[in-house]
Amino acid sequence: MNSLKYLFKKHNVALALTAGLLISCGGDKSDGEKDDLIETTDTVKSAVLNVGGELFSVPSPVQTAMLIQKTGVSYDKSILNTSNKVNTFSTDFSRALNLGIYGADLGYVSLYNQTQDALGYLASIKQLSDKLGISAAFDAGTMERIKNNITNKDSMMVLVGIAYRGSDAYLKNNQRTDISSLILTGGWIESMHFSLSAYKTKSSDAIRYRIAEQKQALNSIVKILKSYNTPEITELAEKLDDLSKVYEGIQFKYTFVEPVTDTLKKITYINSTTEVIISDEQLKQINEKLESIRNHIVNTTKS
Repeated sequence: MNSLKYLFKKHNVALALTAGLLISCGGDKSDGEKDDLIETTDTVKSAVLNVGGELFSVPSPVQTAMLIQKTGVSYDKSILNTSNKVNTFSTDFSRALNLGIYGADLGYVSLYNQTQDALGYLASIKQLSDKLGISAAFDAGTMERIKNNITNKDSMMVLVGIAYRGSDAYLKNNQRTDISSLILTGGWIESMHFSLSAYKTKSSDAIRYRIAEQKQALNSIVKILKSYNTPEITELAEKLDDLSKVYEGIQFKYTFVEPVTDTLKKITYINSTTEVIISDEQLKQINEKLESIRNHIVNTTKS
């Protein structure tokens, strides 16, 4: 099979959605009491970074995990990075990348309501954030709230989003954008790993499209990483740049169709279509290169 074409049509997209997190008003919660949190689009939206005055958009790993779950792929713990490897990461470079990976893993296990696994990843995230000096973002109060809501999938998604936005803001305010960028990169790599693993299990058109549409996100990540001059980041940028060359052959064809608005329901339906042309050989190359990069990151050991 040389090349396959897939056509995707967006439906039921509300254009006027609230951008902020909705957290219920009220007094302080007592210990052990669950927060009444509401999941919104902000929880799983794409991350937007400002690097050198240029904006970059990278999809949230939770978006990918939600898509995989929706397609009916069962929970698979074997595809995750083992949560007990924290002490094998001896540099801030490897810690930041694996913090991003663990964050994506936490989102994945939470979506599948795997409470015990979620606690393991939560502990690893706390340890890595301490080693990176960003404990302020994952403080005791935030971690306690996450633990208290560990069985509430929707609340978990909100709280993890709060914690990661907090870490990103902290790092930027302290001129540590390199660490923030590596956390983002680790999360993207893990979400790609989710997609590729899920596609092997169930060859869904939606997952295939999700893999293909990462072309722009990957280009953004490469450009972000190339703005730093440390040897480790430069090497990672080169590997991801090599992956991006496979994406150059993937084609997208956008066809505009006038949207339709239901004024009573206040919903606008997007009828435009995007056709993606990606071959099985391109998918194979993406998988081989991505898995090689990920394996190097998660199997880092102390020298």
